[in-house]
Amino acid sequence: MDALQLLPSDRNTRPARMAPLAKLPVFWALEGKRAIVAGGSDAAAWKAEVLAACGAEIHVYAEELSETFANLINQDGRFFHHEAQWSPSSFEGAAIAISDCEDDKAAAAFFAAACKAGVPVNVIDNPKYCQFQFGSIVNRSPVVVAISTDGAAPILAQAIRRRIETLLPPSLKSWATLAHAIREKVNASVNPGAPRRAFWEGFVDRAFGVAPESETEAELLADAGRIVAHTKPTIGRVTLVGAGPGDAELLTLKAVRALQAADVILFDDLVSDEVLELARREAKRMLVGKRGGRTSCKQEDINATMITLAKAGKRVVRLKSGDPMIFGRAGEEIACLEQQGIPVDVVPGITSASAMAARLGVSLTHRDHAQAVRFVTGHSRLGELPEHLDWQNLAEPRTTTIFYMGGRTAGQIRARLLAAGMDSRTPAVVMSAVSRSNEKRWIGTVGDLADAVERIGVDNPILIGVGQAFSEARAGVESPAGQPEYDQARAQAM
Repeated sequence: MDALQLLPSDRNTRPARMAPLAKLPVFWALEGKRAIVAGGSDAAAWKAEVLAACGAEIHVYAEELSETFANLINQDGRFFHHEAQWSPSSFEGAAIAISDCEDDKAAAAFFAAACKAGVPVNVIDNPKYCQFQFGSIVNRSPVVVAISTDGAAPILAQAIRRRIETLLPPSLKSWATLAHAIREKVNASVNPGAPRRAFWEGFVDRAFGVAPESETEAELLADAGRIVAHTKPTIGRVTLVGAGPGDAELLTLKAVRALQAADVILFDDLVSDEVLELARREAKRMLVGKRGGRTSCKQEDINATMITLAKAGKRVVRLKSGDPMIFGRAGEEIACLEQQGIPVDVVPGITSASAMAARLGVSLTHRDHAQAVRFVTGHSRLGELPEHLDWQNLAEPRTTTIFYMGGRTAGQIRARLLAAGMDSRTPAVVMSAVSRSNEKRWIGTVGDLADAVERIGVDNPILIGVGQAFSEARAGVESPAGQPEYDQARAQAM
């Protein structure tokens, strides 16, 4: 385990586990609490209705009410209408205060009085007099989702809410209610840790299906009993997860689920912060970076760490850049884990070559240009080109070839391809940090590969693509950060 402390120092700049928040999202219990609403407008009525839905006792201070507000008060016994303006005494015993004010002077007065009384206050549509804000709500109570844009774009929050509404079935309300009903029984019978989590993960698998039926509770409690009966000294499991090329939106749903279920995440140096942000907050994260030319963890130490954690009952995610089964040492790790009797799963990821093709607008097997595609490692364990590559085949003009990790051997790749008979004018591309905000690209020909890599640099992972399929590669498109890219090499090289 000591080897895992020998990590590259530049990773100490990794951001905090929780990125900055504009506001703290808090779900506030208001059942039976006194709430103050000043003003009789429709806007005040909407806020009052939300408070009433939370079980609050609403005291409305307004000389006149809109028709909407009057109907609301007449239909709900939790409202108390005071036909007068608010006063400082109105705030006594209150938990929350809302007002719809005509001008800043009235807003300032209400805000000051609420603050003096120690009551959290919100003046509708006047952010400078708000200690908190209302979000856009998705209601599957007891499941409640609230979306906030910190007041910057309420329409965006509403659009997000509509999107989430389509993802959460109405039956989720019934499942959440059922979870409330059985939680104490489950906690009393199923031990904390892996057994209890196994039960609730099984519950979640069903919660996004059809609504629970009358016998569902009995079935779930029977599941809990079976988990208890089969509880043995726990051994964890390891999941090899492909993190893709860097853009978090390219993760698979299964990868996100694995990250959300992990106890420990062993991640490569190339995994982006945006991907790690999707992991379970409680998961311990351990950097096991391996980068050329930098201090790295030995593969043997990574294997030993996975074994130790899994035998301690942990759910371990081995998070690898790209796809774990392509140049990711996954075969060695799987064999090592299986030899120790540790269950291991694999979640594939989008490999960098696929992301590169998408970014360039190129089909790697375009039928006009290529009948095969090859993924080739650009360096061996010694840092040089692998000894046994078939360069005659790699130089075949109807094949698309992608060299991974070929930045430092680009000159040798060029020389070997030309020596095998490839035309120096064959289209070639070089990309670094594919799909990330600092992505760079070069589009030219095989004859200029070495100069291209020197221009782009080798600080970030590099892919080299060779073949006629790249003859139509796009030089200028929007980058992941939204900034236009311009390839100055294309005009010279094509």
